[in-house]
Amino acid sequence: MIRPVEWRSDSVAILDQRALPFREEYLDCRTVDQVAEAIRTLAVRGAPVLGITAAYGLALAATVSTAPTSRALLRDLEHAGRTLKATRPTAVNIAWAVDRMMTVAAGRCRAVGGTLRRVQEELVAEALRIEDEDREACASMGALGAELVPEGANILTHCNTGMLCTAGIGTALGVAVVAHRAGKGIHVWVDETRPVLQGARLTAWELMRLGIPMTLISDNAAGSLIAGGAVDLVVVGADRIAANGDVANKVGTYPLAVLAHHHHVPFYVVAPMSTIDLSTPSGADIAIEERDPSEITAPMGFQMAAPGVPAANPAFDVTPSSLVTAIVTECGVIRRPSGAALRALFSGRRSA
Repeated sequence: MIRPVEWRSDSVAILDQRALPFREEYLDCRTVDQVAEAIRTLAVRGAPVLGITAAYGLALAATVSTAPTSRALLRDLEHAGRTLKATRPTAVNIAWAVDRMMTVAAGRCRAVGGTLRRVQEELVAEALRIEDEDREACASMGALGAELVPEGANILTHCNTGMLCTAGIGTALGVAVVAHRAGKGIHVWVDETRPVLQGARLTAWELMRLGIPMTLISDNAAGSLIAGGAVDLVVVGADRIAANGDVANKVGTYPLAVLAHHHHVPFYVVAPMSTIDLSTPSGADIAIEERDPSEITAPMGFQMAAPGVPAANPAFDVTPSSLVTAIVTECGVIRRPSGAALRALFSGRRSA
């Protein structure tokens, strides 16, 4: 198992994914600003683990705060929460985790006997709970998703959706892990995922560690592979799923969905319930993060374009629900995703 983030009593240890696959280095974050910078610069990335990291960021803020009263501590935490939410606006898990942690903090700060020490302890406990829940969710999603994988299937995936971005076996990549362990004889086509190459650097590294057969391809090779019948299903993750089932994910996902739809190849999205945002009506309402153009003009620090060349660098795109065959969550599989289906899933979850 890989632990991309870890609580260490007075700091947050983050496996620096910018250094992979060449070096395994950890950042020792001792302030909220350091945690926020790690998120902003992609030292840690992937929707579920961003939520976990944000939760630990607030636990850290409570632990290092010198606030004299519970009310002052709550103000410190509110500031920390705003800082963390501003780092990656498309990834809803950050806001989800911050809001969940703030609910715990507000309740304890207002409670009789809500000492500063008690608030700090409860926030650490809640962050650990969020990590444990994600680990369990990954196992459930992997099992449910593996049921959709035929024997001997060739799976195409995009970006990185494995242990590096969760507390468990992963979301989309977790499906491949379970299918492989079940002896289904799968093979994974790994999109390199430009411009930051999460597929080439991270997914290929994870699959090789796990002994899962894989082949790395350039992003623009996916179309011919799908057209030629070399892909049996596409499995991707998500950074935010809108209330109508539209999916925001790493840029390049939408073209894969269009290709899969045209060639009648199943297109599956695997994401925990925390990634579903019922407060966002549709994909058109999702804020798409624009990142530094230098990620395109000078990828990994190597200058590829002439100085001064203008570049646009949206980090995500939106796939309409009509192109999604099914969404796999830890609470069930939603076939033909729609607003009604998502609401029904949440309703069933609340009554369970």
